[in-house]
Amino acid sequence: MVARSGEQHEIAGGGYRAVVTECGAGLRVLEHQGRPIVSGYAEDEQASSGRGQLLLPWPNRIQDGRYRFQDQDLQLPLSEPARGHASHGLVRWVAWTVREHTDDAVTMGCRLMSQPGYPWTLDLTASYAVSGAGLDVTVSATNLSDWPAPFAAGAHPYFRPGSDPLDSWRLDLRAATALTVDDRLIPIGSVQIAGTGGDFRDGRAIAGASLDTAYGDLDRDPDGWAEVRLSGSDGTVVLRMDENHKWVQVFVGPPGRRDLVAIEPMTAPPNAFATGQDLIVLDPGDTTSVRWGIRTG
Repeated sequence: MVARSGEQHEIAGGGYRAVVTECGAGLRVLEHQGRPIVSGYAEDEQASSGRGQLLLPWPNRIQDGRYRFQDQDLQLPLSEPARGHASHGLVRWVAWTVREHTDDAVTMGCRLMSQPGYPWTLDLTASYAVSGAGLDVTVSATNLSDWPAPFAAGAHPYFRPGSDPLDSWRLDLRAATALTVDDRLIPIGSVQIAGTGGDFRDGRAIAGASLDTAYGDLDRDPDGWAEVRLSGSDGTVVLRMDENHKWVQVFVGPPGRRDLVAIEPMTAPPNAFATGQDLIVLDPGDTTSVRWGIRTG
């Protein structure tokens, strides 16, 4: 019998332990000194609510699954039927294969074939490595087609920094703007977050906030990295994103779902295939690579 998430690939080093799955090359487990720092799922379970999944070749939603690229109108399958959108890419449920595996690192690969709504073929790799500095993830895409391909990348980890109530957790997210959305969660504008209920730039308790929000204009260090920190009774968990990740989506559930916080690195905002905003265009034969990581603080 095969687990619902397929073969399991464990890596460990520097006090960290991770398990990457055959299904979607997802992050099912991440622990530090034996303590879970992401909320995963059991080996015999199917990933729910995007837990630990890679979002390729786009994160978040494409309105009605429709977009126009280089004078061609394209229609994707509607993978979020409740809202009528194409959501979170095409590889979450695809079997990825191991290309290299050592004690502290694993590289998974997948060939995304041309298909209705996305008529390009991409070679995708996801490399996970652990060390004393935490988990480091590099995602790469190569366009194997003979014409330019639209591309964006994202990931969907959930964090649990403590066993105390979610509303007491402290979120530190240094961004200047956030997207406003319509009732189908498609962006309709951008606002300065200073003084709003979504302002976590100075770090504060979540305290009743309900978020499903894309933040932009992130503060960065001299090397271009941005950080989001979530703190609870067991300490602090830090998401790090390189300069390619211009956006981060934060999901804090409404009443009845207030047990987890998703902090999702994204290279482009929701609906980017339709708007073109921050979209990566891969020429034939070109490769792009993006990095993000997780550590304790």
